[in-house]
Amino acid sequence: MRILGIDPGLQRTGFGVIDADGPRLAYVASGVIDTAEAPRGDLPLRLKIIFEGVAEVVSRYEPEAASAEIVFVNVNPQSTLLLGQARGAALAALVSAGLPVAEYTAVQMKKAVTGHGLAAKAQIQEMVKRLLALPGVPGKDAADALGLAIAHAHAGGTLAALAEATPLARRAHAQYRRGRAYRAAPPRRSR
Repeated sequence: MRILGIDPGLQRTGFGVIDADGPRLAYVASGVIDTAEAPRGDLPLRLKIIFEGVAEVVSRYEPEAASAEIVFVNVNPQSTLLLGQARGAALAALVSAGLPVAEYTAVQMKKAVTGHGLAAKAQIQEMVKRLLALPGVPGKDAADALGLAIAHAHAGGTLAALAEATPLARRAHAQYRRGRAYRAAPPRRSR
């Protein structure tokens, strides 16, 4: 299975493509979609560059599945909103290409790649290099995207088996704060 990982960012969106055959992983491609050519205040143009860049990657490498990082609320709400819009542009490109998209938190990706949820960027880069037998360390954004693809290669089969065995529903709402998930209240029982 060919998997595309996307690490969304407004200035640099990382992408990584791997082939997964059971436990064997093979590197296909990685890089970044850079929006530096757009004027700093031109948000619509930056989103267009991200959308078209992801669409081009999908067209060139023809993945069968995609994985993207879930955005958390940062200290700066404005930065979080901008990052969410960049993520939305990337997800729209993936979905418009008909790809199934899995979403993973940064902690889930770090655990899948390094075995530790609080791993530093350098550790992720080094483990991605080792897992994919790369000649050099990939850049930070590309390494995160490859890490997301690796996480999906490891977890995707399990999630698919669970989906077949039990009816799973996507969360309608989840907001993360300090590592906890806040969900809608459970349905009330009638008296």
